[in-house]
Amino acid sequence: MKTTLKTLTAVVALSCAGFAAQADTLRIGVAAEPYPPFSTPDANGNWSGWEIDFIGALCAEIKAECEITPVPWDGLIPALTGEKIDAIMTSMSITAEREKTIDFSDKYYQTPAYIVGDKALEMDASPEALAGKILGVQVSTIHLAYAQKYYPDAQIREYQTFDEVNQDLVSGRIDATLADSLALSGFIASDAGQSCCEVKGTAAHDPAILGKGTGVGLRKGNDALKARINAGITALRENGTYAEVTAKHFDFDIYGD
Repeated sequence: MKTTLKTLTAVVALSCAGFAAQADTLRIGVAAEPYPPFSTPDANGNWSGWEIDFIGALCAEIKAECEITPVPWDGLIPALTGEKIDAIMTSMSITAEREKTIDFSDKYYQTPAYIVGDKALEMDASPEALAGKILGVQVSTIHLAYAQKYYPDAQIREYQTFDEVNQDLVSGRIDATLADSLALSGFIASDAGQSCCEVKGTAAHDPAILGKGTGVGLRKGNDALKARINAGITALRENGTYAEVTAKHFDFDIYGD
């Protein structure tokens, strides 16, 4: 059974029985917009997905209760620095630019970026192939920064959510999109994605923009929580829980190199 967490005021005890009374509560910020297969809410405010299951496992490991707090993607870092949430766990890549404002834990997964486009278009992921094409990308993401640097001759169209990009790709309003490979793989596997689109290629990795993997975003100076979370991530990798959680959603290890 997949772990589901209630939003906002509903605190779900993710720690083991016997520890709940002593556990502290961590407000975990996740992007309010659906981002399958990592995090998706249902009509009742319950969340599911790989990242939600991972949050549950991590909170159990460090013996904390966790409260899922949805925040619009571009408001997550302000919410963290403004102390409205205690951590960000929503596929946020560790980049030098973000590290100017917040701190990060060790990575907990790392995947490449894909270019996905209309099946009718003969193209790959190169800048030359994207020249003159309409490339849809979600705002305030590493993928937008990457597109602006590496695809200067594409017509870049910005969207508030991942779903909105995909909807316009299906409808033919844009030619291609750039996003995380796992998120786009989920889209390609859907009925709508299969009917219109295909993976055109993998974007050449630039760690300065695409980062060093996905980590837990934390406030500067919160070293105790950082050490606690890092120890939890290490323990989950070593005790097999990480592999168990991942096997519910993927048939390969998404941790990366």
